[in-house]
Amino acid sequence: MILTAEDFKIKREELRKQNKKIVFTNGCFDILHKGHAAYLNQAKSLGDVLIVGVNSDRSVKVLKGEGRPVNNENDRAFLLDNLKSVDYVIIFDEDTPYNLIGKLLPDYLVKGGDWKEEDIVGWDIVKANGGKVMSLQFVDNYSTTGIINKMKQ
Repeated sequence: MILTAEDFKIKREELRKQNKKIVFTNGCFDILHKGHAAYLNQAKSLGDVLIVGVNSDRSVKVLKGEGRPVNNENDRAFLLDNLKSVDYVIIFDEDTPYNLIGKLLPDYLVKGGDWKEEDIVGWDIVKANGGKVMSLQFVDNYSTTGIINKMKQ
């Protein structure tokens, strides 16, 4: 389900009453690939509910430069929403999901790859609220940039 952060705050209270563990991750997810699917499946396995924060078109352009995103924010959110592992998708327009994480207060905050805990945006919020911060296994040889470069050849 694609929601706003405000709509999810209401849903979060219902989930908390049911003792559901909430997992949050974020990213551009510009061109979905096997690495994304594996990472999202792993994230979902940590809890009951997986929320994916998706960078808006504006914030992807800031992070990745001109020519990105390839797919617009609504299409990216739709595709994520249709993956079995993803329960909720929230598009955010800031350069980082820091404020979104503060609103959601997930039990688990995860990123893919070899991120150090203190380099994951929002780690301090999650830890202060008793949650866990984790860097999940990265799937080698899968990246949106790699796909784009291969298409250009």
